[in-house]
Amino acid sequence: MAPATAGTHASRAVTPPTSPPPGPRPSSAGAPGLRGIRLLRRALGAWRRWSLWVLLGALVAGMLALQVWLAGRYEISQVQDRLERDAADAAADVQATLARNLQELRHLPSDANAPLAWQGRADELLSRHRELVRLEWRSAGLQLQAHAQTSWQHLPGSDDTRNAAHSEAMLACSNARRIMGAAYSGSYFQPLEGGTGAELIDMCLPLVQAGQVRGFLVATYMLQTLLSNIVAPQLQRTREVSFTEPDGTRLALVAAQRRGSRKFTAQQLLDLPGSPLMLRMDGWHAAPSVFPNILTALVTAMSIALVSVLVVLVRDMRRRLRAEHDLADALAFAKAMEDSLVTGLRARDLQGRISYVNPAFCAMVGFSAAEIIGQTAPLPYWPPECAEEYTQRQKQRLAPGSTPPAEGYESVFMRKDGTRFSVMVYEAALINAQGQHTGWMGSILDISEQRRAEELSRTTHERLQATARLATVGEMASLLSHELNQPLAAIASYAHGSLNLLDSPPGQAVAEADLQDVRLAVQRIALQAERAGRVIKSVHDFVRRRAHTRAAVAAQDLFDAVLPIIRLQARKLGVQVQLHIQPGLPAALCDRTMVEQVLLNLTRNAMQAMDEPGQGPTQRLLELTVQARIDNAAQAWVAFSVADNGSGIAPEVMQQLFTPFYTTRAEGMGLGLSLCRTVVEQHGGHLSHGARLPRGTVFTFTLPAAPAPAPALAP
Repeated sequence: MAPATAGTHASRAVTPPTSPPPGPRPSSAGAPGLRGIRLLRRALGAWRRWSLWVLLGALVAGMLALQVWLAGRYEISQVQDRLERDAADAAADVQATLARNLQELRHLPSDANAPLAWQGRADELLSRHRELVRLEWRSAGLQLQAHAQTSWQHLPGSDDTRNAAHSEAMLACSNARRIMGAAYSGSYFQPLEGGTGAELIDMCLPLVQAGQVRGFLVATYMLQTLLSNIVAPQLQRTREVSFTEPDGTRLALVAAQRRGSRKFTAQQLLDLPGSPLMLRMDGWHAAPSVFPNILTALVTAMSIALVSVLVVLVRDMRRRLRAEHDLADALAFAKAMEDSLVTGLRARDLQGRISYVNPAFCAMVGFSAAEIIGQTAPLPYWPPECAEEYTQRQKQRLAPGSTPPAEGYESVFMRKDGTRFSVMVYEAALINAQGQHTGWMGSILDISEQRRAEELSRTTHERLQATARLATVGEMASLLSHELNQPLAAIASYAHGSLNLLDSPPGQAVAEADLQDVRLAVQRIALQAERAGRVIKSVHDFVRRRAHTRAAVAAQDLFDAVLPIIRLQARKLGVQVQLHIQPGLPAALCDRTMVEQVLLNLTRNAMQAMDEPGQGPTQRLLELTVQARIDNAAQAWVAFSVADNGSGIAPEVMQQLFTPFYTTRAEGMGLGLSLCRTVVEQHGGHLSHGARLPRGTVFTFTLPAAPAPAPALAP
């Protein structure tokens, strides 16, 4: 016999030979192992069956207990629902009785000349309604006109007490006058003969004629009698009913004749005008019947148990196949998701050893997963010159209690071919199923293309700034030619005059006076050449490209750089330039070249706004005001403003003022204000504009103030 292979799907028997030889059967070396496997499988099968029966028994017991408990809860809910309905019916009966009595009270005669008729009708009403113990007829001033008292119950007491201004009856009548309708007082205790007492309430009804209160009708109710006559006849023997105050104080009670082991309570609010009253009904009930509930539970539980056995058996047969199928799907999904990622993933254990990398990370650094997994510092994708620095940084990040920055950190990796590239690393803790920290998972983004794009954008912006400066100088070419023509014409004139003085006949010496005139002419030529040189130098200093670094620059230095160019156009247009710098103004922390461009653009725009056709300087004074001041008390910002007294900005132009390539001039590029706002916002400031009174526009921008230098310590 060949032994069967051990496993879940091992065969249960071994096929014997078709024709065994006669005599004793030879022993097989594999038979004891086969019998052991069979015994083990039988034991496992028996254990599984017993486990199923134990589970089934526990399920049946649980279902039985649950059925009994639910049946008891259902019975309790039914008792409570019936009590709630009875309490609501009792409250409705009380409300109906009070409303019916109110209608009868309205029909009592209220003629002041017929008190006897009122007295007769009141006595007849008191005899029919025992809950009413007293009726009073009062005038509009609340003086007692007539009263009647029930013969069923004598109420001791004086009329002076009821006529007091703060008595319950008077308060109810005041409330009734206010609402022009019936109002109820709060309950109050009335001592009776024999040392007993009762809780009473008063109802005051205003007698209204032609919209005027002619008197009041006060009816006094005894709460105990109201319960006994209205609610008690319909009350079951196991119920008791009472009137209570909102805080639970009992005012009147009709007790139950038989009490059970469990108490149920229901409350209904009697919303009486002026004084709410609570009707409470208590009921007693025996413990829930257990035996019928157990029988019902047994039948239900057995049915559920049979279905549960089938479900458990089917589930046990298919569970392994479904688990294997789900696991294969999960692995295939994870592999597909991993292969589709473009973000590199890297896992490290607590010792910094690489435990996992995805294909995107391998493609990023050029190493295979086998070359990376299991490696520790220094890692193969670290640049050699940064290996020591990265090793120290890794020790700090892997130290107990350290938390990686949520915003990530930037680093430089090296590909297998030696090229360096910038990456952004985001890390999070790896937590296993038991909640233990087992390492770190990092997401790596290749940002080298982003850095190249940022550098290209910066270079493009610098070129655009330079182009804008050259365009500005090109637009001012006519001003420069006009400004240079004057010194050049003067130089030519002085040169011709000097030549004429030096042009003497041959053999004749130049007179001393002529030499003095020539010397004076040469000095004038030097002054005019220096003047032309200053103009050219101011334009050259503005146009030339300088390093874009931020430094502390005084406002006066910024103005000195652009004022020579500003005054060229100002003299042509007849504009007076006013400069105001606040004393003690701190330096601005800025890029000098870019801020000079902003000042020049704003001042040129201001002078062009004042250059209106058909309006010369003789008609009004054209004034350009340039100012620098502290923006707030903390001296954190320096504010620069450029104001003109031109015609202002039209509303339709104001909406597109900072839109690139939008201009209202035929020769303009439409980039000036857009570049100005970009430069100011890059410095963290804000560019705004507004109207200047009585005429003109003012542009204001802010720059951060440079920190004050620390004072030197005394030796």
